[in-house]
Amino acid sequence: MNITSPCVVTLTWVLSDAQGQLIDELTDPVEFFYGGEDLLPKVEEVLLGQHEGFEAHLHLEPEHAFGDYNPELVCFEERALFPEQIEAGMQVEGLPEGAQSADMPQDLIYTITEVYPTHVVLDANHPLAGMALRIALKVVDVREATEDEQSAGSVSETPLSLMRGAPPDASLH
Repeated sequence: MNITSPCVVTLTWVLSDAQGQLIDELTDPVEFFYGGEDLLPKVEEVLLGQHEGFEAHLHLEPEHAFGDYNPELVCFEERALFPEQIEAGMQVEGLPEGAQSADMPQDLIYTITEVYPTHVVLDANHPLAGMALRIALKVVDVREATEDEQSAGSVSETPLSLMRGAPPDASLH
């Protein structure tokens, strides 16, 4: 079966920064919904029409990956608004109730980058924003998407969720 929208592709990959430093490696094959939100558009573009066994080595500039870093997506909030056990690297959906940064988007995932006695630094940029990436991928399988997958536009919580947002074990909820 050739890759067309919608379908499910099973991939392995090695993801690194432009200098070759490893960011992520999928050695066990993982399913992704092709034609939805599971894969970056440039990755989908390369996979279109391909089949099981296809391999590619891509270089993605920030605008084709997770965008440029935007310093306007960084804010400071009072430490008292957060639970005691927070630490740098954790992520939260939106800003906490009582936040003073009213002009910041509420629908983003914020990474806690620093915790001080009086305030917390929050960054809504994707963790890979501003980075050029290299990805070596291999198509392990291609199958038709189920009706549920088509309705959801996704297979499930996939490793690219790290790239789209927060790792599940790092959130406060």
